[in-house]
Amino acid sequence: MTTQSVFEPLVARLRARDIADTSDIRQLAEWLDSRFEIPGTRLRFGFDSIIGLIPGIGDLATTFLGAYIVLRARELGAPPLMQARMVLNLAIDALVGAIPLLGDIFDLAFKSHVRNVRMLLRHLDEQRSA
Repeated sequence: MTTQSVFEPLVARLRARDIADTSDIRQLAEWLDSRFEIPGTRLRFGFDSIIGLIPGIGDLATTFLGAYIVLRARELGAPPLMQARMVLNLAIDALVGAIPLLGDIFDLAFKSHVRNVRMLLRHLDEQRSA
């Protein structure tokens, strides 16, 4: 497993305060979507894929964890449209993730939690640049 964060290129451009303010959600997103690597490949997965294997409650549990990322984004000044896109990403992940087997494969590719944090990090970088 590599030690480089999936967010490293974006974090390098942020202010120290933004880095500190987002450390919790960056870590959560990595644990949920990209914590582990399949040896010999570049394919990464996280606890979202593992917990999602539990019928009924698995995808619900990771959706609630993902909602924390959206709440933190709101606290950090994400605009309403961005928050809506984040909620849509979570809803897509939850709905497709609930389909047996197809949902588990989808989780490996879609990575809604990492996607949402990247969206927020880009927004914070653009705010700094403005």
